[in-house]
Amino acid sequence: MIEQKIHVAVLFADVSDSTRLYESLGDTTAFGRVRAIMGLLTAITEGLQGRVAKTIGDGVMCVFPTADQAAVAASEMQAAVAQLPPIEGNRKLTIRIGYHFGQVIQAGEDVFGDSVNIAARMASLALAGQVLTTGETVAMLSVGVRDWVRRLDALPVKGKSEEIDVYEQFWQPSTALTTIAFRERPAALPTDPQLTLVYCGQVLTFRKVLQFGREPSADLVVDGPMISRQHARIEQRGRKFVLVDRSSNGTYVTLVNHPEIHLRREELLLHGDGIISFGQRASTPGAEVVEFHCS
Repeated sequence: MIEQKIHVAVLFADVSDSTRLYESLGDTTAFGRVRAIMGLLTAITEGLQGRVAKTIGDGVMCVFPTADQAAVAASEMQAAVAQLPPIEGNRKLTIRIGYHFGQVIQAGEDVFGDSVNIAARMASLALAGQVLTTGETVAMLSVGVRDWVRRLDALPVKGKSEEIDVYEQFWQPSTALTTIAFRERPAALPTDPQLTLVYCGQVLTFRKVLQFGREPSADLVVDGPMISRQHARIEQRGRKFVLVDRSSNGTYVTLVNHPEIHLRREELLLHGDGIISFGQRASTPGAEVVEFHCS
């Protein structure tokens, strides 16, 4: 098999929380739903001169000639899935996407290499309904498309000695999205994002940074054998609120309609409504729990 080195954009897209989907709908119905989404993703990919290199579980790995095409495909994929009718319990199906532009080794229809691993990592970091990419990829975007991204943070990536700049890409459900992405700036975003926190029935005042832990100087002192002195913090970065775990036992986050997430020396972008517990699951008796609402 002939191998060659080429520069392409690699995009991973997969159905969020597919395990629970199969549990709630049954194998046959769930598979039908997932297959329909795979068809949507494939059609969008091919319509933007990309190709599906392979399917992986309930997701796809796609390859595009340019970073711009991957960016537009990511937005159109999210928009298409967002317009699908809800499933039982009025729950919406969602996907998460990560992509990266760089050098790969192409062997037949498949591609390999560091750029593939980075794209996969972006997808694994993304939340439901979110698109993430890298600073290196953003540098390859045209000016109009670059307006659709915002830097989140520099995060560690397995196998890389240095942290990678991670960017979130905003998307809008619109049939004219391709034209908008290339030629126009995105619509103005709402002003004054707000984060409301409630602990033991009391509403907390949020500043640019809010510290949690056993340390008496913390903004919110939470005590317990599983809680670190400087356990976690929430930072406002631009228009986003990011939870940063700094503890030994981790921080648990439950977003509405999502399974509980365990962070250990990691970060998570907060959105919508949810709860945070420190050092142990929220369901554990005696757990310290904070409710949050992002708007």
